[in-house]
Amino acid sequence: MSVQEAAARAAALRREIEQHNHAYYVLDAPTIPDAEYDRLFRELQDIEVAHPQLLSMDSPTQRVGGKPLPEFLPVRHVVPMLSIRTETDTEPTGARAFDARVRRELGLAEGDAAIEYAAELKFDGLAINLRYEDGVLVQAATRGDGETGEDVTQNIRTVRRIPLRLTGEAPAVLEVRGEVFISRPDFERYNEKQRALGKATLVNPRNGAAGSIRQLDPAMAAERPLSFYAYGLGETRAWDLPPTHAGVLDALAACGLPVCEHRAVVQGAEGLIAFHARMREARDSLPFDIDGVVYKVNSLALQQRLGFVTREPRWAVAHKYPAEEALTTVEAIELQVGRTGAITPVARLAPVFVGGVTVTNATLHNEGEARRKDVRIGDTVVVRRAGDVIPEVVSVVVDQRPMKADGEPLHAAFELPKACPVCGSAVERPEDEAIARCSGGLFCPAQRKRALLHFAGRRALDIEGLGDKLMEQLVDHAIVKTPADLYKLGLLALVNLERMAEKSALNILVAVEKSKHTILARFIFALGIRNVGETTAKDLARHFGNLDALMAADLDRLQQVPDVGPVVAESILRFFAEPHNIEVIEQLRAAGVNWPEGESVAAANSPLAGKTFVLTGALPTLTRDEAKDMIEALGGKVAGSVSKKTDYVVAGAEAGSKLDKAQALGLTILDETQFRELISS
Repeated sequence: MSVQEAAARAAALRREIEQHNHAYYVLDAPTIPDAEYDRLFRELQDIEVAHPQLLSMDSPTQRVGGKPLPEFLPVRHVVPMLSIRTETDTEPTGARAFDARVRRELGLAEGDAAIEYAAELKFDGLAINLRYEDGVLVQAATRGDGETGEDVTQNIRTVRRIPLRLTGEAPAVLEVRGEVFISRPDFERYNEKQRALGKATLVNPRNGAAGSIRQLDPAMAAERPLSFYAYGLGETRAWDLPPTHAGVLDALAACGLPVCEHRAVVQGAEGLIAFHARMREARDSLPFDIDGVVYKVNSLALQQRLGFVTREPRWAVAHKYPAEEALTTVEAIELQVGRTGAITPVARLAPVFVGGVTVTNATLHNEGEARRKDVRIGDTVVVRRAGDVIPEVVSVVVDQRPMKADGEPLHAAFELPKACPVCGSAVERPEDEAIARCSGGLFCPAQRKRALLHFAGRRALDIEGLGDKLMEQLVDHAIVKTPADLYKLGLLALVNLERMAEKSALNILVAVEKSKHTILARFIFALGIRNVGETTAKDLARHFGNLDALMAADLDRLQQVPDVGPVVAESILRFFAEPHNIEVIEQLRAAGVNWPEGESVAAANSPLAGKTFVLTGALPTLTRDEAKDMIEALGGKVAGSVSKKTDYVVAGAEAGSKLDKAQALGLTILDETQFRELISS
């Protein structure tokens, strides 16, 4: 291949790879298999190695990060990155106060028309300025003090949602402002992997995002699951500026930049109040943390008229939600034993209202975290709750710690006991792991309860009515010892339990019977194999197609499954090497638990294979999880947002903005009846 041919091929590969990156990371709609993507990537790498002069700043191969930096260099912002005023009144009066201020500054009378606002989310991450010159990302900088930030270009290159080259006609200069964050699912998956490897975990998504971007070693940043949303502009040159803020966001999206779909153009204070309330309702279901919403006067001309006061724009405000962090005191530190024997220290707290609920317990994660934060009984602590994430102790207010007369702390530092607090078995903690575990296995009632609750859980076999209290009674009365025993339950055994009416007992037996008909991915997940989460269970089901093939697989065969490395593969091998695990599986099969065999073959041959669905609103008879299972069993994929790549939108009651966007794009929209017809066909 000549240099000219290599240059043309490299340019074509860069365009194609970035298109696939945009589809995968921004649109959540993959366009090619991973193996094909890897082949294209390797081809580009080979060309750049053979012809180093062809290597360019916008090449996807440059996302891996360069050499560690000795320090971050300062970057002076051409247009200062100023902060937005925060409205601490979390009630509707906060929105009305902002609207009243804007109207007053513009000299509007009571009878004049309502002001048009752009309303969007206030992300809980790290603000970043991206500088594109002639369409190529040349620099990324943190906010810093607003005037001067730090050059974090190498780390930002590792964020795959951020394009290295803009699409469409490239302006001479376009500075894009936005937020780097870590989604809650990615945060949990990352920490789960870190714990399995015995490595340090991230404290919370916000700290994880900020800490990742400020790593001097870009390779460390590349390991973190970072995301990005654009929300504004810095310097621009030779760019046709739209007349409204909403138009700016649409233009940025057209350039290939990710822009959050949860935004709206509203009229007046009542429109702001409605958006604030709508996002508050949706807050826990969002895959990322927000601590409020942002209102901006939509017209850029009016923004210019309103100007700034004390380095804050008069035309924008952040309207917060109730605080998700609060102060309280630690009344005790107890130990919780999980289904895999993991021992977790839990702080019992003086009740405190935080993030919309009253919190009385907060996780300390593990012995290392508890000792690093030095949490002690009697301490005043900062407690954080975000969405549906388990509340955690963030830090200790050391100067409020109870002390003895001699100046020593009143209570000793936390220490992990040598024996399990539930069954007395030895506590083990391998040198390369952060988590200590009870060695008792199913002999330990705590592990038994947790394992059974996991098996019956909503995303596993989904046995409705089998909650904590009932499972506790079943285990304590020795009625249930293994998952197979759930299918031997009789009416008499249930009605003899405390506070168990005959009708409730019958409902549970019906739910147990219904759970016998499942899918392979749910069954694998229900087994509770260490390090095998829901996503890995689906990958295993798709790859092997039936349980016997999975059980017979060796280490090499297991590692052929996407995202299954040596740690996960070893966990699977150890699980199926235990005779009692095989015995329980055979008992479950004998009890009638079944699933369609050859799921991967059926999915591969299905007309829905590779099709992207979006679920929105409440369906009349199907839960979202049930609909998702039906789609995935036929090789389809469920995405969280609507885009041009979406094949079907399944809409129920109160579908909201996703339905509006689907209609605007002319996508195929199905109600539940039409969806069922499509699935059965």
